[in-house]
Amino acid sequence: MPTEPADPVGAAMEAELRLLDPAVRISPQQLAELLHPDFCGIGASGRTWNRDTVTAALTTRLESAQRPITASHMRGVQLAPDVVHLTFDTESGAQRTHRSSLWRLTEGRWLLYFHQGTHFGARADAG
Repeated sequence: MPTEPADPVGAAMEAELRLLDPAVRISPQQLAELLHPDFCGIGASGRTWNRDTVTAALTTRLESAQRPITASHMRGVQLAPDVVHLTFDTESGAQRTHRSSLWRLTEGRWLLYFHQGTHFGARADAG
């Protein structure tokens, strides 16, 4: 069984960045390694997602899943021994999104338990 990392916030950030990797986003197996069984997400559109629906959407929409995503301004705080909250911004094409994630330490691994994204202003050079 994996042991608890010395830096929970750093471990959650590392896992979050893995989730942004296009190769991970198109792999059901790699997504399963990062998403909590009770995962819940609220998309910028207002749609709610669970582990199965987000995995199906990411692995079947290969073009959007493979689009590069750049993260910035990532910050985190450990809320409890087994919970880390991350906030950050992402950019993919002209789309910019504020993001908030809750990561739970589950059986020695940090898994994404909750995620929400909110679109904000387009890039100045996007037209």
